[in-house]
Amino acid sequence: MRRALTESDDEREPRTDGGVTAGGDQGRSVGPVTRIKDRFEGRFGSDFLESAPFWLPPFLLMALFVYGAILWNFFLSLTDYSGFGGADYSQLDFEMYTRAFGDPNVWNAVTNTFLLVVGFTVGTLAIGLVLAILIDRGIRFENAFRTIYLLPMSLSFVVTAQFWLWMYNYNEGIMNQFFGLFGLGPFSYLGNQSIALWAVVFALIWQFSGYAMVVYLAGLRAIPDEMYEAAKTDGASTFRMYWRIIIPQLKGATISAAVILMVFALKAFDFLYSLVSGYRPPTGTDILSTLMVRTAYSNTEWAYGAAIAIILFVLALGIIGPYLVYEFRRDNL
Repeated sequence: MRRALTESDDEREPRTDGGVTAGGDQGRSVGPVTRIKDRFEGRFGSDFLESAPFWLPPFLLMALFVYGAILWNFFLSLTDYSGFGGADYSQLDFEMYTRAFGDPNVWNAVTNTFLLVVGFTVGTLAIGLVLAILIDRGIRFENAFRTIYLLPMSLSFVVTAQFWLWMYNYNEGIMNQFFGLFGLGPFSYLGNQSIALWAVVFALIWQFSGYAMVVYLAGLRAIPDEMYEAAKTDGASTFRMYWRIIIPQLKGATISAAVILMVFALKAFDFLYSLVSGYRPPTGTDILSTLMVRTAYSNTEWAYGAAIAIILFVLALGIIGPYLVYEFRRDNL
């Protein structure tokens, strides 16, 4: 064995430029395990297999309990499972999806979900941007204001729902007391079908505008001071400077914050459930998540509820998918 090692070392003759010849590996038979390892390392990097004990177990657990559950939910939606007992997987079809596409309650929930996502995201980004610009102007007690605006985000949906349930109270709520000073109202914010959804959107904007403010403030602080000075030197007004120079550079912050806010909007079930302490939200605020839970757990139509859940998942995928492609093209994934 010593002779073999010696012969192997002897084969690596030093070159005239100081390197070592690679003639020792030429002609050597490479096994399938080595070839697979080389391919993995060539595709994912040299530390891919060495780091597998650290990332592989949580990856498998997530695949089982997250994506495995989604896959199982999809197969459940292809059955006609309802009531008590077990699901029959011997006959799978798309009957529940056909029923969902012809159900006006589903379309009403899709419309409300779309309005909630768009209204909440746009409103939160706009208010967050205004707050970030005001704080970035170097006002006094900046840290105190930043904490005050960010504090509502630390509250759970349950606390926020109970808080706004009191704010929207028809007789004693602060909202009606405030508008009463101007001779307006009182309004039934959660009892009026035409404004109930926007009352929910306003409450959610109140909770998450601080998050948008922090994201935009970080983006503003990352812009070099030279750009502000150059704009002022060119005679640009403050509004024109922000509109034409500063805000376009916040594109990355806007996209990241918008995706997070849209995902939060799709999870508004907690807020609506806590608002009424039940599966049926105020009239006019029924969204896909509340319809899904009510269909599954109140009506025990498990397959139909699973089909609505898959529709909601596809909607969420339509939001997060373009963002992932955008980040991949920027080599951030």
